[in-house]
Amino acid sequence: MSMKDAYQKKLQSKLEQSRLEIGQLKAKADEAEADAQLEYYKQIEELRVKQERANQKLEELRQASDDAWEDIKAGADNAWDSISKALTSAASRFK
Repeated sequence: MSMKDAYQKKLQSKLEQSRLEIGQLKAKADEAEADAQLEYYKQIEELRVKQERANQKLEELRQASDDAWEDIKAGADNAWDSISKALTSAASRFK
């Protein structure tokens, strides 16, 4: 397995985990009081936007040549860091 393939699998796994976590946050938001729900749904939508950006980077990575994928990797790492921080922040607010 090439480094590119290994990185793709790792990023795909992280994105799948983030989908699960967003689903859990949505379930908590659905049970929250009306005032809190609006804020929670806003945060969830922001998470989904960030997740979509990361999915786009993953697709760029898949289509990149073996020589060019390292350049795209930095953008994918940044997208993942953004999701990770936002998930951590949202999870602490949902408690």
